[in-house]
Amino acid sequence: MSAADLIRAGAPQPCQPWPRHLLTTEGWQAMAVALATTPSVELLGLWADTREVHALFHETTDGAFLLASVAVEAGWYPALSPVRPAAAWFERMVHDLWGHSAADGLDSRTWLDHGKWGQVAPLSARPAASLGAAEPLEFLTAEGEDIHQIAVGPVHAGTIEPGHFRFHAQGETVVRLEIRLGYLHKGTLGLMRGKSPRAAARFAARLSGDSTVAHSIAFAHAAEAAAFAEPPPRARALRAVMAELERIANHLGDCGAICNDAAFPFLLARYGWHRESMLRAAATAFGHRLMMDCVVPGGVALDIAPEGPAAILGALALLERELPNLLRVYDDYSSLVDRMVTTGIVEPPLAAAFAAGGFVGRASGRSFDARRSPGYAPYDALAFGVPVLTEGDVDARVRIRIGEIRESTLLLRALLAGLPDGALSVPLPMTSGEGIGWAEGFRGDIWHWLRLDGGQIASAFMRDPSWLQWPLLQSAIRGNIVADLPLCNKSFNCSYSGVDL
Repeated sequence: MSAADLIRAGAPQPCQPWPRHLLTTEGWQAMAVALATTPSVELLGLWADTREVHALFHETTDGAFLLASVAVEAGWYPALSPVRPAAAWFERMVHDLWGHSAADGLDSRTWLDHGKWGQVAPLSARPAASLGAAEPLEFLTAEGEDIHQIAVGPVHAGTIEPGHFRFHAQGETVVRLEIRLGYLHKGTLGLMRGKSPRAAARFAARLSGDSTVAHSIAFAHAAEAAAFAEPPPRARALRAVMAELERIANHLGDCGAICNDAAFPFLLARYGWHRESMLRAAATAFGHRLMMDCVVPGGVALDIAPEGPAAILGALALLERELPNLLRVYDDYSSLVDRMVTTGIVEPPLAAAFAAGGFVGRASGRSFDARRSPGYAPYDALAFGVPVLTEGDVDARVRIRIGEIRESTLLLRALLAGLPDGALSVPLPMTSGEGIGWAEGFRGDIWHWLRLDGGQIASAFMRDPSWLQWPLLQSAIRGNIVADLPLCNKSFNCSYSGVDL
């Protein structure tokens, strides 16, 4: 049997919009064996609750999305990392938060838990107090002549999130980069327990602040699926307006910052100016520059202001007028392009193996976009392109962003021209259920899962795109010089907070 057939053979559990298949331990092991020879089944995420471990897969041959679960027995479950290396970080996270260990996993080191919580496995049924001092962080080694280590972070020179980068270098050439996160762990999943979806939405909106709209949409989709609620058409359209504004603003900021890391501050200034224009338009339209807490389960918290469409269209007109010239400047300066081209390459097979989404995946040939598949309203009724390149370098990631800015501009014009009338939200019933939701953020596909018990959240998980992109940055920098890390890192722009939970 194929891996997908083995998943479908599991006992179906009620989950919306797709059933969750509960496999026996033997069935999960058989699935893992089949996955070794089935690259078309992508792992999108892995998480847990107090009794089971769950995984989300995408079968690329038929476009199906499959949820699989296995019961944890005596604290153990069969690992997926030997056949899906992207599972390794998830398995470490599951152990730190729930205490479930992956049997025969590739990496059993701690991940989020730095020994500072005062307890172990805080989301388990019976969290235990931690004893003794925190163990020093462990890092992988590299062997060879004249190899030295360089430790960077978690505190950095810029106003950015904390993360530790451990280099092994031979001269100036990077032999290995290992990234250590967890410094921004907020206990978000535990804080959401026992709250209504409306109350917990504030935590989802703050998982990664630059993606507050996209995470809020994914969370709302999951809550609405679990509660069998349908948001009004006007709410769906306004969510899309916010999401495309967020996408454009972040891409503009990234394009400028990447060029600045290549010592070209002019483009930073101009892209930054247009980003500010977009943020001001968002504040005019929705009362908040980042549009935080504007998307809620059941709909949206407020309508677009009467002057909002004009502010957005005005900002778009200014951007459309200058964007071709900014791209010409980028192309005309060979010293700038030379820093970008062939730097930080992610080969297409590696991007596919990690199911990388967003500009990281699309720059390396993976065209996946959650607005199209699985898809959601109102995008199912809108025509838009998804730019794809195969070079996989910093330059390709810049050009994907530019292409997406252009597509989002067209989408915003279409959305604002056709905003439907009607209600802004519907109440969510106080019910029990389970749902999974998704959204396409500026970094890529976002997935939220939650289980409701009497209208309160019993368990939840939020998967930021960066889970599947950070490991690729570790690969992309290999063979480049140490000085190229800021350039490569900014071209990925992964979220620290989104992974730290």
